[in-house]
Formats: sequence, C-alpha cells, structure tokens
Amino acid sequence: MTNAINWFEIPVTNFERAKKFYSSVLDTEITDAPMPNMKYGVFKYAVNGVGGGIIEAEGCKPSKDGVTIYLPGGDDLSEPLARVEAAGGTIIIPKTGIGENGFMAQLIDTEGNRVALHSMN
Repeated sequence: MTNAINWFEIPVTNFERAKKFYSSVLDTEITDAPMPNMKYGVFKYAVNGVGGGIIEAEGCKPSKDGVTIYLPGGDDLSEPLARVEAAGGTIIIPKTGIGENGFMAQLIDTEGNRVALHSMN
C-alpha cells in the first residue's frame, strides 16, 4: 500500500455552490464528471496521486461529525484561509502549528461539512 487513502468524496447538497466554494478556496479547478442520478466533480490531482471529488446524490449527506479530510493548503495555509469566509465557509480552527508536520486549520464548507487544510508553512 502506497498511501493510506487513494480517493475521497465530499457529499454536497448544492453542487454548483460547493464547486464554487472549493474552486475559490483552493484556487483549483473542479472538473464535472456527470454520472447517472448524481452530480460529480473531480478535484485536480496528479496522475497516480491521491484524488477525490464532490458528490451530490441521494444518500450522500454532508456532516461536520464524521471523518476529517485534510486538503492541500498550498505553500502557505494563510492564502486559502483568507478566501474561506468570502466563499461562504466558516473557519472553526485557525491556522495552527503542528510541529515538524507544518500547519493545519479546520473549516465548515457551504454544505455543512467539516474539512481541514494542511500546509508546511
């Protein structure tokens, strides 16, 4: 096993709103990947790297109480954090040092999911 995770899905109730939020905060592209009976968007990721997406479908319910997904916060976590509130999210744990492992922060997205960001700076 190379990575502990190889794919993730973030449940959303409003696909376009969530796509706009994550695209803005992470300064990245989310590519539509339509599937029957659902809306699906894929985060930009390296070939053979860990990837994931957002999904709007029956049975997919956003939550702040489940697993925490750490998304890449770029070179400096301060940059995406500065875009969270303008994009409709709420920072619940500000940029916090975690020793030699860099920095982390947690937020609630526009859909009610608790997610985290990580960077080395």
